[in-house]
Amino acid sequence: MDDAHSVLTGADVLVVGDRVAAVGSALDVPAGTLEVDASGGVVMPGMVDTHRHMWQTAMRGYGADWSLTQYFVWYYLEHDRAFRPEDVRTGNLLSAWDALEAGVTTTVDWSHGLQSLEHAEAAVDALRAVPGRWVLAYGNIQAAPWEWTADPAVRAFLTRLRDAGDDRLGVQLAFDVTGDPAFPERAAFEVARELGLPVTTHAGVWGATGDDGIRLMHEHGFMRPDTVYVHAATLSTDSYHRIAATGGSVSVSTESEQSAGQGYPPTWQLRRHGIPVSLSMDTSVWWSSDLFSAMRTTLGADRSREHLEAHQRGDTVTHVHLRAEHVVDWATRGGARALGRDDLGLVAPGAKADLVLVKNDRSPVSFPLLNPYGHVAFQAQRGDVHTVLVDGRVVKHHGALVGVDLAALRAQAEATVEHLRATIGEDDWARGMDPDLPGTEVLDNPYQYTDYRSASTHAAGSDRVLG
Repeated sequence: MDDAHSVLTGADVLVVGDRVAAVGSALDVPAGTLEVDASGGVVMPGMVDTHRHMWQTAMRGYGADWSLTQYFVWYYLEHDRAFRPEDVRTGNLLSAWDALEAGVTTTVDWSHGLQSLEHAEAAVDALRAVPGRWVLAYGNIQAAPWEWTADPAVRAFLTRLRDAGDDRLGVQLAFDVTGDPAFPERAAFEVARELGLPVTTHAGVWGATGDDGIRLMHEHGFMRPDTVYVHAATLSTDSYHRIAATGGSVSVSTESEQSAGQGYPPTWQLRRHGIPVSLSMDTSVWWSSDLFSAMRTTLGADRSREHLEAHQRGDTVTHVHLRAEHVVDWATRGGARALGRDDLGLVAPGAKADLVLVKNDRSPVSFPLLNPYGHVAFQAQRGDVHTVLVDGRVVKHHGALVGVDLAALRAQAEATVEHLRATIGEDDWARGMDPDLPGTEVLDNPYQYTDYRSASTHAAGSDRVLG
């Protein structure tokens, strides 16, 4: 797959070093080359997840029945501080291997649990220990972004990462904009500009961030082509216009938006406004962490909306607008574009050799293979990922990860869970799967570093409600 969305049959992909050297039939192959039999399968680019809270992964499935408000209560208000640096490291290790096993070769670690530099160092240590490609999006939900970005030690840490020349570890700033008219987040944006770092921000999240934040970013000149807006599910047409006009992209987490309540997955709006899309999985506290699920649910949500709108007009959809080809692009090339990496997300000479072979000869689901885009989007799953390469290095082969000690990783995850349960207490741990709401106004402001409150979220989406 290249920028023309070419589909080649009976072709070979030759990797030399960390690059794709050639794509085509009957290639001349150097003696001694490792050959992987991909016949009957699909060779595709490694997938790119542009928003995953990797540090939370040791709590896999714990919040399966949470609403977004309950997530805010557990993490933002009550228990985030219980995570030690080693717990962040464990979450990142677990999530990183999880990603590679599912064919996700690049992941943005939306790391808003970095309460200290020790937590940040632990996060980076984990990422560097796993042979994938990562972007650390540095954040801290327990402190104001205009405070932690002003810390000389944090700035030195970010500068060191930026200047390390590590092709497999990028860096962003991760913080949200509340909509406070005083725009205190301006200082954090100025640090990002000074350091030359992109910003990723949860925008258009019901009850938390909305149009006021977008307007303030735009009026002060902080909306850039490398800005990634996560969710963007409860914004007005005006906000989508501002994102489109400034060249930003949106990371859509469809399972999250459907289940937690950020808003209806916005791909129908993003298509309408020509806004670039990437896909993400958000957090394993709720959902699976593979982009096969993301592609499938995104197609379902977008098509469901299209059918519903047509039915309300008395019409019938005869040809769907969002196709399997599009979501496969969003899961690969879309994520690469969002990160400014033209060398990722495609299978073409000169591209980075981040590749995935989808093939499972032990499954009847693997044949017949008639429509490769449809097969990847609707039929395949992580168990069908046969081989994964990152930078030309084999990290999964014959369906098994290469070089991972799962027993040791399990022990570390169990130690984190044991620590959290002991720190929180058994009764609160059990109640935490369906936590009560506190007396504070979580709906209007989950961010405890500011007293700003706004009722504007209650009217969000009023210009596009179906009726």
